[in-house]
Amino acid sequence: MQYRIPGRSRTGKRRKPAGFTLLELLVAMGIFAVIGAMALGGLNAVVDQTTIAREQMDRLNRLQRAVRLMSSDFNSLAPRFVRDELGTAREGPLLADGRLFGVELRLTRGSWPNPAGLPHRGTLQRVQYRLEDDKLIREYWPVVDHVLGQEPRSEELLTGVNEFRLLYLDTQDEWQAQWPPAQNATAVASQRPRAVRVMLDLQDWGPVERLLEVAQ
Repeated sequence: MQYRIPGRSRTGKRRKPAGFTLLELLVAMGIFAVIGAMALGGLNAVVDQTTIAREQMDRLNRLQRAVRLMSSDFNSLAPRFVRDELGTAREGPLLADGRLFGVELRLTRGSWPNPAGLPHRGTLQRVQYRLEDDKLIREYWPVVDHVLGQEPRSEELLTGVNEFRLLYLDTQDEWQAQWPPAQNATAVASQRPRAVRVMLDLQDWGPVERLLEVAQ
């Protein structure tokens, strides 16, 4: 009968103890730490890119909505002069010149929806656009004619706007910086331009232009 000494093989050599040495454990932990750091960095990059993409998409949606509102306002122009508190005709249907301090344009639009079915509310609306503290703001009055003490309701359309300009195409195919044109203000006060060029200078995207066709 043969007896084996514990810890020795049949050849008589001593077996190596099972498991990892301290050095092997340290190397493995270092590798896992490097892989974890790389994975965390990649995850952070993906999250950052997703956040940036979401912000840019939101910015684009806001820009598109602002242009759609302007397009809707111009396509719904109504030939309605605005009367002052005494009932005298004061402003034309579309006014965009130096008399509107701090306001780029002011217009009368029709087809104002009334989804709530409010009684005694007209379908005409007086709208204006202005730039204040790098913000493009759209304002409107519930009634077209001036009412003493009535303030417009405001909506912030865009932020980070350096410049907001509009040009108007007249019947002679010439672009005008104001409307009615200075040289023929009385004759075309009730007319509408053929098209409007919207020019925005955004802090993040730079110059942006849109050409809006105006229904005649």
